[in-house]
Amino acid sequence: MAHMFWARSLVSPGDMAFSYPVNGSWQESTWGETRELVESLAAGLIGLGIEAEDRVAIISETRFEWILADLAIMCAGGATTTVYPSTRADEVAHILNDSDASVVLVDSLEQVAKLRAIRGRILKVRKVVLFDGDFPDGRVMTLEGLLRAGDEVLERDPACVSRRMGTLRSDMLASLMYTSGTTGTPKGVRHTHSAWTYEGTAIAAQGVLGPDDLQYLWLPLSHSFGKVLLSTQMACGFPTAVDGDVDRIIDNLAVVQPTFMGAAPRIFEKVHSRIVAMQDQEGGIRRRVFEQAFAVARRRRAYLDQGKRVPYLLGKRYDVLDKAVFAKIRERFGPRLRFFISGAAALNPDIAEFFGLAGIEILEGYGLTESAAGSFVNRPEDNTLGTVGHVFPGTEVRLAADGEVLLRGPGVMTGYHNMPAETASVLRNGWLSTGDIGTLDHEGRLRITDRKKDFFKTAGGKYVAPTYLEGRLKAACPYVADAVVIGNDRPYCVAVLTLDETAIVGWAQHAKLRSTAYADVLRDPATIAMVDGHVTKLNATLNRWETIKQFVVADRELSVECGEMTPSMKVKRSAIEAGFADEIAAMYPVEESARHGDFEVSEADLAAEVTG
Repeated sequence: MAHMFWARSLVSPGDMAFSYPVNGSWQESTWGETRELVESLAAGLIGLGIEAEDRVAIISETRFEWILADLAIMCAGGATTTVYPSTRADEVAHILNDSDASVVLVDSLEQVAKLRAIRGRILKVRKVVLFDGDFPDGRVMTLEGLLRAGDEVLERDPACVSRRMGTLRSDMLASLMYTSGTTGTPKGVRHTHSAWTYEGTAIAAQGVLGPDDLQYLWLPLSHSFGKVLLSTQMACGFPTAVDGDVDRIIDNLAVVQPTFMGAAPRIFEKVHSRIVAMQDQEGGIRRRVFEQAFAVARRRRAYLDQGKRVPYLLGKRYDVLDKAVFAKIRERFGPRLRFFISGAAALNPDIAEFFGLAGIEILEGYGLTESAAGSFVNRPEDNTLGTVGHVFPGTEVRLAADGEVLLRGPGVMTGYHNMPAETASVLRNGWLSTGDIGTLDHEGRLRITDRKKDFFKTAGGKYVAPTYLEGRLKAACPYVADAVVIGNDRPYCVAVLTLDETAIVGWAQHAKLRSTAYADVLRDPATIAMVDGHVTKLNATLNRWETIKQFVVADRELSVECGEMTPSMKVKRSAIEAGFADEIAAMYPVEESARHGDFEVSEADLAAEVTG
């Protein structure tokens, strides 16, 4: 990976590599300028005693300095240990000790304080490097200080970095990425340089991206999805605009005008919810035009998908509605956008269709941290909703007897760090057990059904894929932030819902509720009735055993701090079931008979579920 970066910087030294915000404006760094910064930082790390495959941790939001640090660590021969900045102190201690990290780079005084609070437990950490600010402590130095120290090392030994890079092999450790731990202690995933170079090369070989593209990167670089987009940049040569501020994504897209962006489904869900909620609140003719636009676009898409010519009048009607509705949606993302890439979690097909009908393509991909993020992806000319596309060239896929997806290829990890038993349980003869259940169509496209461990069977014997239902819930009700479906060994499915504060307060103001304070809105009968209406409509489209018979609205949104979500914003299902045990129990009366709207759950219903 270090050599791939170095080669790119020598081939295109004057071309823009990165842009990033500084005091309200965007500053640029060419490949040549970036290489100079990386070389100085790498020399500084060598001066701190970093040797081959030594672990150096980064605890930081996504920013230009994160990228410089990662590249410098690899050029110095070390391996980057990734830590989400939202990770709790006890887990930070575990990661730093498990990885044997000796140097830690952090982005803020808040992270320094977190490290100081656990300093008695991280005795192997010799030095902390602070991106912003200063701290009066002998073990803490600034990034500028590391750059100066590196320049001094280079003055004494100008070839120290190139000599260190000369010792690198493709099978050496490049990164130790800790999974965010939905079910337990984070595991360190070991990836070599060859895994990341393969990923970048495999994506470049598909001819979808090139040097004329411009990426907007906000994804957490502690996540493999963000990391693989960097390796793709090295392989393809396109520039990247970097800003990890999630609240600035939409505004920045209009300014940066990228051609593509990677994102997790949560971003698309939120944008979809805001747009739909706004139309709901406006009502009247605006809402009717909005709904008509999607109906016409859906009819037009049906002709195109079948390879048929769009009727003249339908085409003209679409053109008018496209200008009136869809063009305004596309405008928010910039005029040069070609597509989004969705990964890190399942994208609900309803959300993908919504954006697709508006002329905004979302290419869904699939992979795991254990497979260096990228294993499948849809292509612009063959984007099949509900699938994650075809497997990357060089990677093999097969399905186990129970439908579990198995992968083998250059991107697969070498194992979990210090966890031989766990490694052996998922790696057999080079085949990685992904833990995901899926199907392959006749052309080799993969469709993921759900996580193997999340599937459950109702008391009536019917199997349910909760992730699918949770995605449908979030698509059906624009005010739902998160949904957790419960029903294992129980007579029917129920759900714990959280409502997006900004969206639901906006709805409350429009609905003229007595109080628009978030806590009051969540308890208001009008809110429950509104959500119930959306759930009832959704239920009409589901199999009987999948319908949500009851739900409870949580009194707040889920958070990492409360242990309900991972740092990568995945819901910890077991934590929700434990934290809302009383509310869940109340939705299952002892007699196993309950009413919710028009639904009656009884022995007759259970018999119907068993017989299908």
